[in-house]
Amino acid sequence: MNATTANLAPPQWGDGTLPAPVSGQYHEFTTPVGRLAYYSANPEGGSKLPPLLLIHSINAAASAYEVKPLYEHYRQFRTVYALELPGFGHSDRSKRVYSVRIMTDAILAMLRVIQDDHGRTPIDALAVSLSSEFLARAVTEIPLAFRSAALVSPTGFTTTKNKSKDKDGTRAMPWLHAIFDFPLWSEGFFRLLSSRPSIRFFLKKTWGSDNYDRGLAEYDYITSHQSGAQHAPYYFVSGYLFSKDILRFYHALTLPVWMSHGVRGDFVDYGEKSSVEGRANWRIDIFQTGAMPHMEAEAAFIARYDEFLATVAE
Repeated sequence: MNATTANLAPPQWGDGTLPAPVSGQYHEFTTPVGRLAYYSANPEGGSKLPPLLLIHSINAAASAYEVKPLYEHYRQFRTVYALELPGFGHSDRSKRVYSVRIMTDAILAMLRVIQDDHGRTPIDALAVSLSSEFLARAVTEIPLAFRSAALVSPTGFTTTKNKSKDKDGTRAMPWLHAIFDFPLWSEGFFRLLSSRPSIRFFLKKTWGSDNYDRGLAEYDYITSHQSGAQHAPYYFVSGYLFSKDILRFYHALTLPVWMSHGVRGDFVDYGEKSSVEGRANWRIDIFQTGAMPHMEAEAAFIARYDEFLATVAE
């Protein structure tokens, strides 16, 4: 990874590029997993609080816009970073294999950038949905670098009878990826998948209602129509980014963990959360929302997260 990052002017609406998903400073840096982009912001007068890293979910149109409410709120009180993972947002979207390892390494690369800025102060980190799995892996690899981990609607807690412990631990289906990525229809199929009606359909399933964030819907359309936008999502829908053995990584977490999730929509199976309930370092909060509680019930979500962080600081 380059020792320094490029601090560039944030992309603007209407200039032919993907606009900035959040406010603050836009940065790019080169890593072994490709060029990564992130945004950062500092409160006026500085802060004694540790940095906060925010990580969006994984889907056909993922971007840092998904953590915008949290980013814009916490930037008033502490240094905040919003990373865009490989294959999404302003980061490298080249045609390659997108794997659990690449996503985890991107988080670790971002961690090193934060350490360059702030020293070895342990950070707070929050990840949404599938990215919770990557964050959990990163924490288990460098546990002393993290003060706490917040997992919003984390995957990996669905009830299954047979938990596999295959060598690579993923649910990859190469045959399915080959179908999606077949040159004759690869781009055309993704245009259908990322059409405005399709985006609205999937957001309704995510929210469990028609009350989804309209700004997110518009940004999803724009970011999913950038060059190379189909590459990472095709690996996502083909199972390459899902770990069969993720529960053992969740169980290995020893730092304070906050898990939160909603009760509506397609993402409500958390049957295996009983395996972490009651653990001294885990706190679980449930919201009467869909899978994006931080966007749907922002004030309540922030209040609960602040309560958790207050216990971490004690």
